[in-house]
Amino acid sequence: MKFASVAAALALTIASTTSLAQDCVLPEKPTIPDGASASLEDMLAGQKAVKAFQEANVAYMGCLEPQLKAAEAAAKSAADDAKEAATAAYNTAVEAYNAAVAAEEEIAGQFNTEIREYKAANPG
Repeated sequence: MKFASVAAALALTIASTTSLAQDCVLPEKPTIPDGASASLEDMLAGQKAVKAFQEANVAYMGCLEPQLKAAEAAAKSAADDAKEAATAAYNTAVEAYNAAVAAEEEIAGQFNTEIREYKAANPG
């Protein structure tokens, strides 16, 4: 009887994790202007797009957090025969969250590079 309730809880957790994943919307990466040839207006629009991406990405990561916690709890409490699937679901959730963090770092780095290029092309 205990196995059946653990299996049912795991199934419910995995189903709700799948549902949460569908509700979380990965933001589209913004187009970064080429600082060497962009106008000030282009750079300001790029800055606005980067900030909007960052805000959407924070919301996306916030959406992923309950999924991540549920998957972690399911992996920790899974019966031996369900441990592998539960651990895989947890690893998938971790990878999605880490990819969002990496995307934000990548976009910020690219934009900072273009700001430096803009300043070099437009001294003064």
